Amino acid sequence: MFANLFTWWNGASLGTSIVTRARGEEVGTDEAGNTYFRHRSNPARRWVIYEGSNDSSRVPPAWNAWLRGTVDDVPEKSMPPRRSFEKDPRANMTGTIEAHRPAGSLMGKGQRAAATGDYEAWQPE
Repeated sequence: MFANLFTWWNGASLGTSIVTRARGEEVGTDEAGNTYFRHRSNPARRWVIYEGSNDSSRVPPAWNAWLRGTVDDVPEKSMPPRRSFEKDPRANMTGTIEAHRPAGSLMGKGQRAAATGDYEAWQPE
């Protein structure tokens, strides 16, 4: 509780929660548990309260479109149903063990591909 008074990176702080409940209207929740709100008197103002860490890459694409005002209605009403070939959205993996590490990088495996020889350094005249 004490940490929640001053930190914002672990979820909504106490101040954010109070303002959200007083001025915001809950419009929905996504599969990750994030809750979405719009301002009662100005519906164009929209925000999200994250379930867990505050990382915008954890917002699904349809809800991201709603947050940015690309669609006016919540995703369940305004977006087409998900297709069978679509993959689940993933959070940004940078800085984790699952991050992309190309061959030849310090953390990657293998060797970097040899230069092809088609590069010619610029020389001033």
